[in-house]
Amino acid sequence: MIVEGIVTSLDAAGHLNVAPMGPIVVGDFASLLLRPFQPSTTFNNLAATRCGVFHVVDQVEIIAQAAIGRLSVLPAVERAVKIDGFVLNNCCRWFEFTVDSVDESDARSRMLSTVVHRGERRPFLGFNRARHAVLEAAILATRLHLLSRQHVLDMMSFLEPAVEKTGGHAEKSAFAMLKEFVLRHEPV
Repeated sequence: MIVEGIVTSLDAAGHLNVAPMGPIVVGDFASLLLRPFQPSTTFNNLAATRCGVFHVVDQVEIIAQAAIGRLSVLPAVERAVKIDGFVLNNCCRWFEFTVDSVDESDARSRMLSTVVHRGERRPFLGFNRARHAVLEAAILATRLHLLSRQHVLDMMSFLEPAVEKTGGHAEKSAFAMLKEFVLRHEPV
């Protein structure tokens, strides 16, 4: 099963990176198969340091902002317990992991990782249709190197009514930000 969330990682100098990611979860979060694209900051950090933290979050704004590089202020964090890394203060659950192996044979790498520590801050209450739509729109916005801008806009048009009908201010704002990003994207 793929679970969408946020990965925090550090570079060799100790700088924090916050990125959306949907690893394949094995068992009850016993291990994760992360698949960051090469070259990306997350790939470079995890390949170098061999550890990170995966977070289950219930606020899609951070996923949307991080997906398109608009996370202007890093979120509040605290030190991880078992690895050299950081845990988001505003998350539902977190999973500290070590990277066991790195397969670089594809543009989308495969990093098998073992969860070495986990914690919970609050229960995950779930997503409504608007939050699911923002999550899908964020994923689409990160695929502009694979999909045409028009295709992404068409898919977002399909998602937009769910945001308008069931979203609050945060969801509507995040969706608008993603749509504006896609509209301004210059095709390669």
